[in-house]
Amino acid sequence: MPSAAIQRMNYDPATRTLSVWFVPSGYRYDYHDVPPQTYAAFRNATAKGRFFNAFIRDRYRYHLVEQSQSG
Repeated sequence: MPSAAIQRMNYDPATRTLSVWFVPSGYRYDYHDVPPQTYAAFRNATAKGRFFNAFIRDRYRYHLVEQSQSG
């Protein structure tokens, strides 16, 4: 999953929570009530950062879960 913006992602279908770790900070944010179809499209997108900005950012409630220990 190479991306200049997205380091890693995880999805919990039971809670519809999308967790996204960002480059270069390593910060993890959880996005709430994300439909499984949106996660599937995000996972399959060739440009993860572009997809995130267009279809997830500013569309779902979110909060910072953890910060990177480096830096």
